[in-house]
Amino acid sequence: MLSNKNIIVTGAAGSLGQAVASLAQGYGANVIGVDIVNMESLSNTDQYIQVNLTDRQETKTKLSGLAEVDVLCNVAGGFTMGDEVCDSESTQWQQMFTINVETMRNACMAIVPGMKAKQSGAIVNIGALGALTGIGTMSAYCCAKASVMKLTESMSEELKTSGINVNAVLPSIIDTKPNREGMPDADFSSWVDPKDLAEVICFLASEKAKAIHGALIPVKNLV
Repeated sequence: MLSNKNIIVTGAAGSLGQAVASLAQGYGANVIGVDIVNMESLSNTDQYIQVNLTDRQETKTKLSGLAEVDVLCNVAGGFTMGDEVCDSESTQWQQMFTINVETMRNACMAIVPGMKAKQSGAIVNIGALGALTGIGTMSAYCCAKASVMKLTESMSEELKTSGINVNAVLPSIIDTKPNREGMPDADFSSWVDPKDLAEVICFLASEKAKAIHGALIPVKNLV
């Protein structure tokens, strides 16, 4: 499905990033893993680049010179909650926008010019099902992910005539070790397995999804 495609996976050291990288490799892709974590390589990537995606110039310097990139999967991001909207001491707003929105925009700024030059490509972003509505003590996260979703729609309108597909998945809670540790009393059976989410991401990255533009696709279990 992704044979010989060069795919960048940001947040490659995380649970979802590793799932996407492994599946993409299984589908024949050449996977370039990107993360802030300092390591020489990951077993499920063909190339690994340490990048601080919150630094726009560093991101541009390290990513824009890569060989032809076919797909950009913006998996890097994060979650936190607990602060109220009117909490003047909260730092969650800047934190959530920095790691969810700025990382995505910086990666796109580095990669999109090359995609436009060759008039083809695919970008897959990670929104959130919970961000479709406001949730108490989760305003920073909801607003950040809502921005990712609206940026996805905006980029799709800007880039679809350049042969570039831009879409996003909207997962419910992803079944990862950190999420289980943070919510030990939750019903894990209703959470999304990273491998199942990775399947949707890889589909959107493939030629099979070439007619899909600006879609925000919910991904959740039926439980």
